Amino acid sequence: MMTSYASIADLSDLWRDLKSSETERAEILLEIVSDSLRYEAKVGKNLDEMIAENPALATVAKSVTIDVTARALMTSTDTEPLTQISQSALGYAVTGTYLVPGGGLFIKKSELARLGLKRQKVGVMDIYGIDD
Repeated sequence: MMTSYASIADLSDLWRDLKSSETERAEILLEIVSDSLRYEAKVGKNLDEMIAENPALATVAKSVTIDVTARALMTSTDTEPLTQISQSALGYAVTGTYLVPGGGLFIKKSELARLGLKRQKVGVMDIYGIDD
C-alpha cells in the first residue's frame, strides 16, 4: 500500500478541525485522492518519482490532496449537493445546479496542472519536408 500525500493532521492544520464523524471518512478519502493523483499521472509520468526528484512537489501534492479531500468532505452525503437553488411559488418551479453531477470525487484540471500533469506541449511538425 502506498502512502497518502497528506495526513489527517495536515488536513486539520491546513483546512479545519474535523468532526469526529468526519475523521474515518477523511482517512479513506486521503488515500483515494492520493491514488487518484497517481493514476492521473499514469501516462508517461510517475508522480512519486517526480516528487523524489523535486521535493517541493511533495508540498504541492499535499496541498492538492487536501483541496480535493476538503471538497469531497463538504459535499453532502444525505441530500443532493446543490450549489444554487431557486424556487417559485404559484408556478411550482424548483431549479438547482448540482455541485458534482452524478456525485463522486473530482479533481480539477488546474489542480493537475499544479502537479505538472496537465501541461500543454508546444511542438512543430514539418509537414512539407523543408526542414532537415
